Amino acid sequence: MLTDGQIRQFRADGYLVFEALIQGERLAYYKQVFDELVAEGRKLTEQVPHWTLELDEHGKPRAGLLHKIQGVCVVDARVLELAREPAILDRLAVLIGENENIDVFGTKFFPKLPNGGTSTSWHQDNFYFGTDTDRIISCGIYLEDSDVDNGCLRVVPGSHRIGEIVEHRRNPSRHGSWTEVDESRAVDLVIPAGTVVLFSANLLHGAYDNHSNRTRYSTAWHYLPEELNPEKFPKGIYEDRHVAY
Repeated sequence: MLTDGQIRQFRADGYLVFEALIQGERLAYYKQVFDELVAEGRKLTEQVPHWTLELDEHGKPRAGLLHKIQGVCVVDARVLELAREPAILDRLAVLIGENENIDVFGTKFFPKLPNGGTSTSWHQDNFYFGTDTDRIISCGIYLEDSDVDNGCLRVVPGSHRIGEIVEHRRNPSRHGSWTEVDESRAVDLVIPAGTVVLFSANLLHGAYDNHSNRTRYSTAWHYLPEELNPEKFPKGIYEDRHVAY
């Protein structure tokens, strides 16, 4: 499912973009699932397990403004269908190993609501996993057109090869811990709805905030060989780890 050129590109740049890989009725189906989750999020006035709200400048939750669902495949099993889409797994298997059983873990949904919705700043996923293995492949799926205005993904090509997990610092007014990069090297991924991006968990990446009047629904999760057992996400114990392939 991948050409030799794509495999070389992944090794060199640390990511591959598959534009409009999910289309038609399947894309519409998943979009409806996430519409329903956003509607549930509008009812929230405070953080609850799995669900986080956007923060104000003082770090306080903003009622009804959903930031993220962490463990979205636990919250709604229909989302696991998206993580198991054959078009994704067939490509992924080439990168992880076609004879490997593959799990998916750390499933997230970012609605990135209009006029201020956030998802992530610059980071490496492996910082959160406590490892620097190159056998974890992250996946972003964009259910809607994604551009600079509504908060597209940004990557630093080749940064997965720097050989270290850089320092990350927590920002009280945002969720998560982030780092800084030389943004002159960053690439903005302006992509159509249904696009899938596979990238190394060591790659430096982030996203713009949403300054438009449109949503930008996306998912983010991570694939790994079944045999790999990061300390924080052990198979059979961590509830948001699932068989993918």
